[in-house]
Parts: sequence; C-alpha cells; structure tokens
Amino acid sequence: MNLPNKLTVFRVILIVPFVLVMLGSYAEWAWYMALFGGIAGYADYIALAIFIIASLTDLLDGRIARKYNLVTNFGKFMDPLADKLLVCAALICLVEMDRIPAWIVIIIMSREFIISGFRLVAADNRVVIAANYWGKFKTTFQMVMVCLMIANIDALAVLTQLVMWIAVLLTVISLIDYMVKNKNVLFDGKI
Repeated sequence: MNLPNKLTVFRVILIVPFVLVMLGSYAEWAWYMALFGGIAGYADYIALAIFIIASLTDLLDGRIARKYNLVTNFGKFMDPLADKLLVCAALICLVEMDRIPAWIVIIIMSREFIISGFRLVAADNRVVIAANYWGKFKTTFQMVMVCLMIANIDALAVLTQLVMWIAVLLTVISLIDYMVKNKNVLFDGKI
C-alpha cells in the first residue's frame, strides 16, 4: 500500500476518535466522562484538531499521488468515499448537537448519494466522471463550515451562518452541474 492510500485509510480511521470526542462530552456518556472528563471542556477544540488533520490528509494524498504517479484504483475509490464519510459523520454529530439544521444535512448528503450513483452508473459503462471546480468549491466550503460549527465561537456566528448558506448553495449548484453535464450517462451510458 502506497503513502497516499495509507493517508486515505488514516483519514477513515480518524473518524472514530473524532465522533467519540464530538459526541462523548456532549452526550455525557458515563464511560467517556470517567476516562476523559478532565478534557471535556476542550472537546470541541480536540475534535476540531482531529477534523483538520483528517482534512489535511485529503490534500496530501491527492497531491502525492499525482506528483509521484501513485494513483491506484483503491485510491480512486477510497479517497472520495473517505471524504464523504468524514464530512457526513461531522454533519450528523452537528445535528445531534443542534448546531446545524437537519434539512441542510439532508440536502448535502442527498447530493453525495446522487453523485455517487451517477459515478456508479458511469463506471459500469467504463466512463469516468472527474471532479469539477463546483464540486471542489463545495467541498472546501463544507469543510470550512464544519470547522466553524465545531469551534462554535459566538463571535463568529454570523460568519458561520454565511459559510453554511454558501456551502448549501454550492452543494445545489454542483449537483445541478453534474446532472446537466452527465445526463447522458443515465440515458445512454455515454458522456
């Protein structure tokens, strides 16, 4: 397994401690409070650090894979899946903590399922649907939104809301863009 793939696997593994830290102090699980009660006041910042580290592995694995020609089928499959798992886990935790409305998470997750479906149909027809700029902007704003919501800083509440609305708008725009540009995949299996 090459370095980019190890970074992708590491990102998936980081989801477990991220969720435990995010929800552990919030839910006040007895075992969590017994083990980590002393850091419970810092849980948001610890979770934020884990999320940022996981997000940075996404930047690194892609750059390393392209620069050193280490692109693999495993990486093509797991890298976007790891991103979706990380962001969706964070969003679900944030819904549980009442920091983001569930309907926004439904829009974001629905887009991910729809695009994944498009890619599966395309792959079945030996067509590759590459990520485009709308999708990359969407991912960037979603990651920034999640970071702001995890940090939960009152002085940044307006900025957090603005970034959230931009992320939702980019989610919808990128979905429409994918569907329009790739509609032939569903109808005749070609692009």
